[in-house]
Amino acid sequence: MSDVLKGADTSLLRDEIAAMENVRPIPRISVQAFCESEATAKAVQRAGEDRRMAKAHLRVHMGGIRAATEHYSSAPTPNLIILESRALPGDLVNELDTLAEVCDPGSKVVIVGHFNDVGLYRDLTRRGISEYLVAPVSMADVMSVIAGLFADPDAKPLGRIIAFVGAKGGVGASTLAHNVAWSISRLFSTDVLLADLDLPFGTANINFDQDPAQGIAEAVFSADRMDEVFLDRLLAKCADHLSLLAAPSMLDRTYDFAGDAFTALIETAQRTTPVVILDVPHVWNDWTRNVLAKADEVAIVASPDLANLRNAKNLVDTLRKGRPNDKPPHLILNQIQMPKRPEITATDFCDPLQLEPVGLVAFDPLTFGGAANNGRMIAEADPKHAAVEIFDQIAHVLTGRGEPRRAKRASGLDFLARLRRK
Repeated sequence: MSDVLKGADTSLLRDEIAAMENVRPIPRISVQAFCESEATAKAVQRAGEDRRMAKAHLRVHMGGIRAATEHYSSAPTPNLIILESRALPGDLVNELDTLAEVCDPGSKVVIVGHFNDVGLYRDLTRRGISEYLVAPVSMADVMSVIAGLFADPDAKPLGRIIAFVGAKGGVGASTLAHNVAWSISRLFSTDVLLADLDLPFGTANINFDQDPAQGIAEAVFSADRMDEVFLDRLLAKCADHLSLLAAPSMLDRTYDFAGDAFTALIETAQRTTPVVILDVPHVWNDWTRNVLAKADEVAIVASPDLANLRNAKNLVDTLRKGRPNDKPPHLILNQIQMPKRPEITATDFCDPLQLEPVGLVAFDPLTFGGAANNGRMIAEADPKHAAVEIFDQIAHVLTGRGEPRRAKRASGLDFLARLRRK
């Protein structure tokens, strides 16, 4: 029975995560909730921990409408008040009339009630209540209501933020980020912005044979000027649908950033571009943790050895804890089947992480090294190379575009399936 319940909980969580994918980030507002049940309090608290609520300030109290009335008799009301009440419809309206005497007229109010009553709903909306939800409510219900009240309904859809990070230095995370960015732009004919966040040692300009005069350094050090026009001036065109925000790759200064140093850049980029690829360096500090927390999708690139497994496990555990309402990170195993190197099998590497890899890329220094030296992507250097299909597979998964068409060559996922059968 416990396994059945656990499976049901996992399915419910998966449904909540799917429902949250189109929820826009919440602006800087204050939210206070007064709940009567632990279930509702937990749902609201989980919403407050979501990365899309990073700018908002939320507090959860117990006690329902009466506690709220007592609290606001001597305190200002926030932008949004969420109130749970088990009261009968007539008693609920009376309690709200008492609360209205101590509330500021500009505050929005959402009621979580326990009666599915159309007449009550109409009465509450006539009295200025913003929304009425019938308990039990989920975290996704709470987030959707807040977004509906405070997000601009006429705003354009936000671009998808995809962050690539290596479990260890030298595992090829940047190479994969660049090639997957190329695949997305080629497969879907959609605009892609590739941002190289490794300011001192970034390689995106080399891999794309670009030498822009400006790039990500100007974007970060002039964050107060950041807007769509300024960002567009900093981009280098790599292909019809692919633009690059290159790193200076110079050591003329140090790059010690605050935790929110890249926030303005990322928010501007996702307002202007359907897909934003972030090439995150293998360091761990406030700003890299913040960047990974803000991403819609995180791809961890690792090679099959013990140090990579340890680091990947730490990354996966940290991201799962910091992004409880998001899908787990994706895993890409790179440089596998290196001659004469002892390796952890793909199955043994993935099991402790509880992840299935979205791609398995074989070690091929001749092709990858030649492409890098010539400033070309693998698809340009050798369109029939097996890695190209794997990059396309990863592109489909990370953009949520569904599964690619089956090709004759075996993809990385097919390869893993064969490993499991042995």
